[in-house]
Amino acid sequence: MTVVPPAAERATTPGSLDPLVFPPGFRWGAATAAYQVEGATGEHGRTPSIWDTFSHTPGKVHAGDTGDLATDHFHRYREDVALMGRLGLGSYRFSISWSRVQPTGRGPAVERGLDFYRRLTDELLNAGIEPVATLYHWDLPQELEDRGGWPIRDTAERFGEYAALAAEALGDRIAIWTTLNEPWCSAFLGYGSGVHAPGRTDPGDALRAAHHLNLGHGRALAALRAGLPAGVPTAISLNLHQVRPLSTAAADLDAARRIDAVGNRIFTGPILHGSYPADLRADTAHLVDWDELVRPGDEQAIAAPIDLLGLNYYTPTLVSGPGDGAQLSPAEAALGDGHGVSDHSPWPGSEQVVFHRPPGGVTAMNWAIDPTGLYDLITDVARAHPGLPLMITENGAAFEDELTPDGHVHDPERIAYLHAHLAAVHSAIADGADVRGYFLWSLLDNFEWSYGYAKRFGAVYVDYPTQRRIPKDSAHWYAQTAGRNSIDPPADPA
Repeated sequence: MTVVPPAAERATTPGSLDPLVFPPGFRWGAATAAYQVEGATGEHGRTPSIWDTFSHTPGKVHAGDTGDLATDHFHRYREDVALMGRLGLGSYRFSISWSRVQPTGRGPAVERGLDFYRRLTDELLNAGIEPVATLYHWDLPQELEDRGGWPIRDTAERFGEYAALAAEALGDRIAIWTTLNEPWCSAFLGYGSGVHAPGRTDPGDALRAAHHLNLGHGRALAALRAGLPAGVPTAISLNLHQVRPLSTAAADLDAARRIDAVGNRIFTGPILHGSYPADLRADTAHLVDWDELVRPGDEQAIAAPIDLLGLNYYTPTLVSGPGDGAQLSPAEAALGDGHGVSDHSPWPGSEQVVFHRPPGGVTAMNWAIDPTGLYDLITDVARAHPGLPLMITENGAAFEDELTPDGHVHDPERIAYLHAHLAAVHSAIADGADVRGYFLWSLLDNFEWSYGYAKRFGAVYVDYPTQRRIPKDSAHWYAQTAGRNSIDPPADPA
């Protein structure tokens, strides 16, 4: 956690006119998630996940949208891979639908489900694109949720078994395996504020879910190590919050410490240090019995070494102690304004913390645009964990994209956003951080969780009635950037 003033108060140093060149072998990719793009939710043996159930529950998702069709990637994957090739992407990060591979969350795999990922992987490899697979991007089989979901220990054990099935089927062809994507969202938006599936609102269950997601990560790592060829990298992707206190007052510093504990160190503590932080345990002792929850050997299993740490970043988090002037509710601080805001906090043990909107412009999600937060996040993690390779596994922005009459999508705001954030990544590398690649979120406009189809993050515009794909100006800019392995330096400040 870096204690810094808001970005608007910091001095900016003009750069040179030379291009900012990234290291040789830097990965340039784009990312998606299964429920957001695949569709085909009832085909080839796939059964409902918690997001199928949640999106079909009235009032949970904007306009009653669901992922039933999404962007039909299940049927259009060849078209999408060809599009990736035309855009010059070197890597594609996708997630595997657990309920497509193992519909009940237990027992043998469904080969027809695995076959889709075999075909997708082969298509990528034939196009010269690295497949980067994530085992879990929030779509727990509904049958496992009916048995208790992530708040119960058995789900972690089932996740390890599922990882073994995926590794056996695809292990020799995947370039990087990621266990979990943003477990903070799974635990605290799914079981705390309830704005994500499965929509539960118990702060104690949110903490239990966080531990069992951590344990599931450990079980999956063990299965991957046993089933993969030697040398295949393993990772986890965390949406670590770049927490900033409003001031250096003691109450504000303590607020930042609390959010850092339940937003970040609840994962980095056991994964990278082998234990849960004492202050997190103390802050939440009234909600969960940690001595009962964390069994002997759990933290050791969770701390199994990873080869890469994925970092997902969109916006910083600005907090203070109790007082007047709050601009955001705790739920808005996690999701942004708009549909999906809840009266229940996703920050157990930190209910007294006040959230503020950072200064500067915002995206269509009402998230502050601040690339200094990405630089600070990378350099903080690099200093805390020297020798651990990093990768930006998600970064991007939603804007109000429109298709012009002549069939183009001009999105200069997204180009500016990506340029500024890639410059921040380059600066972090120049200052010693070992960042191996960058994955744009997202390849395609898609089902944006509780926002349905109302928010567009894609570099490629999707005309949902026809499923036509139209690369935006930002897609062409990103393709040129990847091809050059460099960006122009940021403009001098006015």
